[in-house]
Amino acid sequence: MCLISILEMHGTNGKRIARQVAGKLNYSFYGEEELLKAADQMGFLREVEKLDGKGPSLLEMLFTQRPRVYLNHLQEVVFQIAKGGNGVFFNKGSLVLLNSVDCALHVLVTGSMERRVERITREQGVGKEIAEKKIRRSDRGKRAFFRFAFSEDWLNPNLYDLILNTDKLSIESAVELVVGLAESEEIKTRSANAVKILGESSLHRKAESALQEAGLMNPRLLLTVEDLDSIRLYGLVDSLEEKEMAAKAVLGIKDIKKITNDVVVSREYTKRSIL
Repeated sequence: MCLISILEMHGTNGKRIARQVAGKLNYSFYGEEELLKAADQMGFLREVEKLDGKGPSLLEMLFTQRPRVYLNHLQEVVFQIAKGGNGVFFNKGSLVLLNSVDCALHVLVTGSMERRVERITREQGVGKEIAEKKIRRSDRGKRAFFRFAFSEDWLNPNLYDLILNTDKLSIESAVELVVGLAESEEIKTRSANAVKILGESSLHRKAESALQEAGLMNPRLLLTVEDLDSIRLYGLVDSLEEKEMAAKAVLGIKDIKKITNDVVVSREYTKRSIL
């Protein structure tokens, strides 16, 4: 199985490249519309729309855990789609794959501001000033989303396997480069464990979401995926009730058949109970 994430600097023909790559390889294409459709089918449409490809507001970050819950639901949707087989992602899910799945092929499409403005002006029939504003708004949104979600710079070249400059490359040449790399032995070998990795990642996100929605997720409460149907909880909580609530929250996930609850009740709570 091969997964390809393609991100673009707005105005670089990234979407056309992504669609043509999917067509040449006979892979599924997952744009924003396909992502939202999958989110709707899983019951997460509102949460995924809330993220809207950008970071949450400062007030949301300071006073609620909801942004993290939204992010976990987005990741669940992406992993569920990706488990379906070969695919090209061109949406905010690409950012999730970029950070989470080493078995994917990650591509960034770039270009100069001058050429990007020219394309937007020509294709959308707007003036240069409006075109530049659209480009800067798009770039800011990706930057904010990636910093919030992964504390990373989305333009870090080390995140990508291939960077395409469409100032110099035609769409056809860019497509051929991506297709050639996707069909290489190196990428095929790296993709061998994709299904298992995606399954474990999906289960981890579901468990995190369950704990967050129960108001239990904190830096001291941790979890790990032991197998595709097994979770281990560990760390510290303030009471026996919280330990039991954590196990109950995770047990509500249909994919989980076994929970190892190694959570420890803090000594301070134990001392208070004795007193």
